[in-house]
This record gives sequence, structure tokens and C-alpha cells, in this order.
Amino acid sequence: MSGLWSLSEASAQVGGEILGDGSVVPGSLCIDTRTLQPGACFVALRAERDGHAFCAQAAGKGAAALLVDDPQDLDLPQLVVPDTLVALQRWGQARLATVRPRAVFGVTGSVGKTSTKELLAAATGGWRTPGNRNNTLGLPEALASLPQGLGAAVLEMGMSTPGEIRRLTEIAPLDFGVVTVIGTAHLENFPTGQQGIAEAKGELVAGLRPGGAWAYHASDPWCRWVTEQPWARHAEALPVGEGEAYGWEDAESLGAAGERFRLRTPRGTVPVHLKLRGQHQVRNAALAGAIAVRAGYRPEAVALGLGAVEPEEGRGRLHGLAGGGWLLDEAYNASSDSILACAEALLELRGGEAVAVLGSMRELGPGAARIHQETGRALRRLGLSGLWAFGDFARDYAEGFGAGALAFPDFESLRDEGTGLSAIPPGARILVKGSRYWRAERAVAWLLEHRSS
Repeated sequence: MSGLWSLSEASAQVGGEILGDGSVVPGSLCIDTRTLQPGACFVALRAERDGHAFCAQAAGKGAAALLVDDPQDLDLPQLVVPDTLVALQRWGQARLATVRPRAVFGVTGSVGKTSTKELLAAATGGWRTPGNRNNTLGLPEALASLPQGLGAAVLEMGMSTPGEIRRLTEIAPLDFGVVTVIGTAHLENFPTGQQGIAEAKGELVAGLRPGGAWAYHASDPWCRWVTEQPWARHAEALPVGEGEAYGWEDAESLGAAGERFRLRTPRGTVPVHLKLRGQHQVRNAALAGAIAVRAGYRPEAVALGLGAVEPEEGRGRLHGLAGGGWLLDEAYNASSDSILACAEALLELRGGEAVAVLGSMRELGPGAARIHQETGRALRRLGLSGLWAFGDFARDYAEGFGAGALAFPDFESLRDEGTGLSAIPPGARILVKGSRYWRAERAVAWLLEHRSS
């Protein structure tokens, strides 16, 4: 039984005044009418658009209740509070505190957060935050419907500016954590450069309960920097990698069938067969496996859980194409590190020419052109033979890549011009990736429509 709260029970936690039937039990909280499910409580936030303007629409879509700061002239139970954002965060925070699982894990990092969250949830048999609900709105929204009696909860924690993860750990104090990698994503928001990103990601470590533990790649210099900071000394740092008690060995690509490796822990070494593809997923799985074993889960059960995770749409799903080609759908988002890791995974597949279709990256600051050029050069060095780039930094991608690269200002040009998507050679192995802004999933949809086997 989930034992979710009625409006009256929620009011006891967050304050406010109830209008109408306080015994109504919402099935979830929702901050966006586009994703609202019948039975949810719609939270009217005041942001770029005032959520109160959408309350009638929420009622029409089957909302069971409203969380508002201004009573609405609607025949719907309402919890009226001074500040709906504060109430949303208190609701999620109080729900977690009331039904707290035995172990609460947090996952952050510049790349690989969502995959590692899924792997860790499978390794522990735990509940996890759905989709990309990893910010100060989405996390408490998800926690509000946290079931009772869980053994573990795995929470993804993202950030684009300093202080966000600190706030997330106030809402959800952690027992264990994972930092996948400290890279350059959101660099434009950090005047001190990568150290600023390391400090912001390190807020997860600072937010661990005393005696907690966190896993990181032993080879990541900025994660090692975090371990040396006074604010990180209350938690055990768990390096994962070569020469460490936790790590991976005998890694082998199985091409379209995924990856195979052995997870090394102080409690023994166990074989793992991943359905996810690429050496970067082996590293993600090793981090998830290490912290799960450290938290007390049996290595054999952890290995089975890791092997059960299926690739998601936009995050490593593989499609067979006509003529023996492959489409590796990594369209959800992009950073330089993740593009190169996914390109390596593409090269593990058997097939024709290896090419990439890339939307531009975002939030890279003054160095954006240089980073796109360096990424293009690195793709060429890896062995890709073609690059179809689109967006505001497409020319920089192409300049770095050299011969075999084409640049398009937008997706429509990429789709419609004769040198665009239709010019990708039959039988090619194709990686599609890009920032959310450029919606690279449109390229995936076009290729599946025109090239499916």
C-alpha cells in the first residue's frame, strides 16, 4: 500500500487552509498540465507563466485537487498556502522523512546521471525518481507520492547553477551518493570554471548524512579534489577503478548485445552482462554496483539487477536499419564527454561507415566554439567518417572534424537539403545526439521513417 496523504494530512505537513473536501487523496502532484494524470493534485507555481491561469485546464483533465496561493472559483478541493513553491518542496521533504526507506541514494554528475540512476535502482531493487525529475521542482513533485515500506530510493540530482544540489539534499538528505563525472556541462554559469562545477557537484557529498559513503571514478581528478575538501570529510569516499577495492575488469564489447565485465568488490567478483552499450555504461554500472555493495546488497543480486536494465528512448536505444545499418539513439542531451563516449559505443557495432548526426551543445560559455571544434576533431580521431551537424555551432563542429563534415543552421535544413539526412550512406552506423534545445529526436524519427529495415 502506498498510503498517500489526503489533502488534510498534507496540510498538517505544509500548512495552509483547505477549501472543500480535505479527505481527497491525490495520486500524485503535478506542476504541468501537459503531463497531468487524472487524480493528481495540480500545483499552481508562479514562474514565467502563472500556474493559476491553468487551474481550470487542470480540472478539465481530471485533477483531484489544487495547491494554490489564491483560491480558485472551481468546484475542486483546494489547499491554499502563502507560497506554492515552498509548499511543494515541504510536501516532498516531509513525505520522504515520514516514509523514509532504509537507504536513500543520490546520483549526480555532468554526464550519465540518468543511466546510473536506472542501474542503481535495478541493483538495489529500489524506487527511483521518474524521467528527469532531478531539480528543485521535479524532485519534490516525485517524492510527494513516495510509497511506504521501500528498501531503497534512488534520486537523480541535477544542477545548472551553484546551490541547487545543496537545496536538493535539504529536501532529501542522503545516505549514499554517486558522482559519475565532473565535466564541463553548464560551464557558462560558473565564473571559476571547472572548480565551480566541482564545488556544485560536491554539494551532494556535503549533503550526505554523517557516516555516509559516495562512489566516484578513481581517475577523475575533480572528484579526487572533492575528496580533499574539508566539507567532504564526514563521508567515506569510495574510489572505483584500477587498483582499487571496487572496480571492473575483463570488459568486453558484445556489439549490439551490450557489454560484459566482472564487477570487483571486497565481497567478491561477479560477472555482469549489460544490455546497455558502450564502455561508458560499464563505468556507470561499476559505480552503481560499488555503492550498492557498500550499502549492504549482495554482489550476485546487484549483478542481476544491473543486467536487467534496458536502454531507454533517447538514451542508448539501438535500432536496426535497412542494409545492415544501425541507429544509436542518444538524442536526449549532449556534452562533449558524452558525445565521445557514445561514439566509442557506436564503433563497437559491426556495420558500414560510422557517422554522427549532432545538434549543437548549450551553456558552454565563451569557450563554446572551441569546445565544438575540439569535439569534432576528437570524433575524427576516433575513426568516424562523416558528421552531419546542425544548430548555432554546427560550423565549429564541422571545422574541427574536417573533410566529411556538413553544417546546417537548423533541423529543417538538415532534413530537407539534398546533402542532409538523405545523403547518409546506406548501411551506415549512425549516432544521433544533441542538446535538448535542438531536439535531435526529430532526426531519429526521420531516420526511422526512411531507413528502417
